[in-house]
Amino acid sequence: MNTIEIDDELYHFIAGQTQRIGESANDILRRILLNKQSVAQQPAATAVVAENSKSSQKVFDILSKQDLQAELSVVGRFLIILSALSRAHKQDFAQVLEIKGRNRVYFGRNEADLLEAGSSTNPKQIPNSEFWVITNSNTTRKKMMLTEAALKLGYSAEEAETIRDFL
Repeated sequence: MNTIEIDDELYHFIAGQTQRIGESANDILRRILLNKQSVAQQPAATAVVAENSKSSQKVFDILSKQDLQAELSVVGRFLIILSALSRAHKQDFAQVLEIKGRNRVYFGRNEADLLEAGSSTNPKQIPNSEFWVITNSNTTRKKMMLTEAALKLGYSAEEAETIRDFL
């Protein structure tokens, strides 16, 4: 096996393409670049059904603990988790726009929306989505944002805690 170095942006793109827990970066690239599946992957027909069925796909089907552990920065993991949530809930993800602080907007449809809401928000685009999120808040606030997002998207309190603890 060979090793290659990639920049953070490409890593986040690859991680955002995860379709099942435990899917390795090698499996993701093989699927994307060669249109092939490893033996461990589910059949393509099942993957398509899960992608198109709002109720059958959850973030747990997309997130890989291996990819999250490989990401050393909290902001990187935060963006990976939000990307997985947006992919699992394409139709409903806009609900996160309702999540706000007392004096702060956390999510927006573009960078300008978040820059207008404060001078030091450090907005970043959620990978593979049209949404943006502020990233300069502390880890506790990021966990709260993930919990609220999960609850808005229909997860139980227990599932929302699990998602929060991925951070």
